[in-house]
Amino acid sequence: MTDIAITGASGSVGREAIEALSSDDHDLTLFSHSETDDLETTPIEIAERDAVLEALEGQDVVIHLAANPDPRAKWDAVSGPNVEGLYNVYASALENDLERVVFASSNHAVNMGNTSSPVRPESTVGTPAVVRPADPPDPDTYYGVTKVFGEAMGSYYAKRHGLDVVNLRIGWLLSRKELRSECTERDGAGERYARAMWLSPEDCRRVIEAAATHTLERSPLTAHAISDNAERFLSLAETMLELDYRPRDDSQAVLDD
Repeated sequence: MTDIAITGASGSVGREAIEALSSDDHDLTLFSHSETDDLETTPIEIAERDAVLEALEGQDVVIHLAANPDPRAKWDAVSGPNVEGLYNVYASALENDLERVVFASSNHAVNMGNTSSPVRPESTVGTPAVVRPADPPDPDTYYGVTKVFGEAMGSYYAKRHGLDVVNLRIGWLLSRKELRSECTERDGAGERYARAMWLSPEDCRRVIEAAATHTLERSPLTAHAISDNAERFLSLAETMLELDYRPRDDSQAVLDD
């Protein structure tokens, strides 16, 4: 039995993580910023160090999803939850002898070179360059900068303290209906981004489970988390090889249906 804590459990990715890991092999402890009517979670302020230290007591793995997820947010809105909160999770993981931290990074950590406009982070130029996990960071927003910080912090804790760390660069989790709607309502650059970054709910579960449970050959591991989209430019080869992730969905197939 593996004890797994999920921060940000009431968010869209958090709910898929719960679905992916709800089995007799795992005992889940769920944390969120506030209580929800449909999900039993423990409220936590991720920027409060003592609260995070107590929350991670007795856990083996933490899937850290809690953050301000707005790519257009100003620095003061992201620095608390995305920087201080991230440090609190790593410091508490070490203090509580956790085995692994799965950090929800983002495509926005590496998307500046492929963004059509600096004020439109969710847009993509016509022929974007392929991005591999080992390429230098290229954040497109303050939000992206905090994700680069999180990946660097994970590298430090992996190399200095021996933690298993997975930096999971999550694309854009949308249902099929939401994907069709986004692609209908957006202009060409916006549609290009949605097609490239789509992460289906089913593939989200697959990659979260792999990140939380698959044996790592090296740490830290940075991996892209999108579906098997024909128009992707985030490389999936490393995620498939090192996490045994097998995506089954493709935004092109959904939009052609």
